[in-house]
Amino acid sequence: MYSKLIDKKATLAVIGLGYVGLPIALAFARKIKVIGFDINEKRVALMRKGIDPSDELGKDDFKGCDITFTASLDDLKKANFFIVAVPTPIDEHNLPDLKPLIGASVTVGKVLKKGDYVVYESTVYPGCTEEDCIPVLEKQSGLKFKKDFKVGYSPERINPGDKEHTITKILKVVSGCDTEALDAISKTYEIIVEPGVHRASSIKVAEAAKIIENTQRDVNIALMNELSIIFGRMGINTYDVLEAAGTKWNFLKFFPGLVGGHCIGVDPYYLTHKAESLGYHARVINSGRYVNDSMGFYVAKNLVKKISAAGKNISKAKVLIMGATFKENVSDIRNSKIADIVKELKSYGVKVDVVDPHASSEELIHEYDFGLSKPGKSYDGIVVAVNHQEYADLDEKYFLKLLGTKGVLVDVKGIYRKRFKKVAYWSL
Repeated sequence: MYSKLIDKKATLAVIGLGYVGLPIALAFARKIKVIGFDINEKRVALMRKGIDPSDELGKDDFKGCDITFTASLDDLKKANFFIVAVPTPIDEHNLPDLKPLIGASVTVGKVLKKGDYVVYESTVYPGCTEEDCIPVLEKQSGLKFKKDFKVGYSPERINPGDKEHTITKILKVVSGCDTEALDAISKTYEIIVEPGVHRASSIKVAEAAKIIENTQRDVNIALMNELSIIFGRMGINTYDVLEAAGTKWNFLKFFPGLVGGHCIGVDPYYLTHKAESLGYHARVINSGRYVNDSMGFYVAKNLVKKISAAGKNISKAKVLIMGATFKENVSDIRNSKIADIVKELKSYGVKVDVVDPHASSEELIHEYDFGLSKPGKSYDGIVVAVNHQEYADLDEKYFLKLLGTKGVLVDVKGIYRKRFKKVAYWSL
């Protein structure tokens, strides 16, 4: 398979061309022949013009690539090595939503041929590839797993907005259903991944490795958020405490904040779901999720208290929220915890304006029922919720012009700590 791909006698296909799939497809397309498949015709049309719908890549990233963008199964039939990179979200009950993954498996199964390879990159719970996806491939194709086609799992590690840790620069974890598959899949990824690959001992190990990467971060951030709540009641600044504790050589440097997005705020639920099915209730992970999921409401309630303490009628208050994406310097609004702040403030009757240099107002309205506004004046509170680069150098005069009498600045990430003297200031 590796030799055929290198000689362009075989074609690699990437199914799902979002934040993860498109960079993978383009990286491979600089070396081998690629089919980029997505069910969204509008997205496909944009990519044919060299436009990334996710606004992560520029036109230059499409140059020199041997790639066909399509939404047609007839085109997909020409592929021999399939990489599935579709989203794995959670539903309203925080349970895994495998519909995109199963749908992609159905699609691949319909075009699967003898000798083909299928590799999943979507984040899942251990066992999902073999227990949920492979039966679908077999049913749709009429082929036998291992005998007729091979399967592997290689978890994505792409970090949206990060131009340093890209697909070609990060060590890749790979796994295969047998020794032959592991070797072929490893060699295929080594075509583009400069640091090489780590060969996991099994598909389940690779699935578990991915899911604990984000679960570990989630639990550690939850600890920082809980400490922030405790220190807030003590009247001391969390960032001052962390700065002091961080002078010890083995102190782990995590910080409080809003934990949203499609990875850290989602992946732990896949692990706890699997644990529940095995009869174990994951106490630490679930506790961490509870803390992090409540932080948007915590920020909003603290602002409400401070506005009320200033002698103002909260039902007539006006607040500006700066930042709507799930993290800094990206346009991605999926699972943004800023929506929780907006919802909580509005429940008190507060008028809320939201600004963001990266987010789409149309997407926000579709996802959360609020859009972007132009900043006004005389705000009773301002929440700098996302530390976009555009906000980093704003000075105290900027905020004083926007704030009304006794207005409060909430600096979620502590980016203006120790810089302001006149404005009423609070951070996690």
